[in-house]
Amino acid sequence: MEEIKPDPLFQKVDAMQFYVPDIEAGIRYYRDMLGHEVIWRTESGVGFRMPGTEAEIVIQNEREFQEVDLKVESADAAALRIQSAGGKIIVPPFDIQIGRAVVVEDPWGNRIVLLDSSKGQLITDADGNVIGVG
Repeated sequence: MEEIKPDPLFQKVDAMQFYVPDIEAGIRYYRDMLGHEVIWRTESGVGFRMPGTEAEIVIQNEREFQEVDLKVESADAAALRIQSAGGKIIVPPFDIQIGRAVVVEDPWGNRIVLLDSSKGQLITDADGNVIGVG
């Protein structure tokens, strides 16, 4: 009898986030020195385009650690699936600007942020400043 496999949970890499204590210095490094285009900007973070992928490099000054963000259809459903598969919920599902997110660990302690875009995508002005979600 053929084994039934579940649908893959992770849809795609959304972003790699890096902590920088000084956002302006981070922009000078990632944009001016490394050539990455700014896609969006808030007071505490900046998203940069990576050619060849929809994934972003995000610099931020709120959490002093590196973070991997993976897209899922539903952060709430993903949390339950991770837990039932033997992983841990580190931070229960919470609202974010574009939808919902949850922080989980696999059975080996690898921390992952799972997020959905159930509220839409960021809307920016001509300078890349985030002005809403839609």
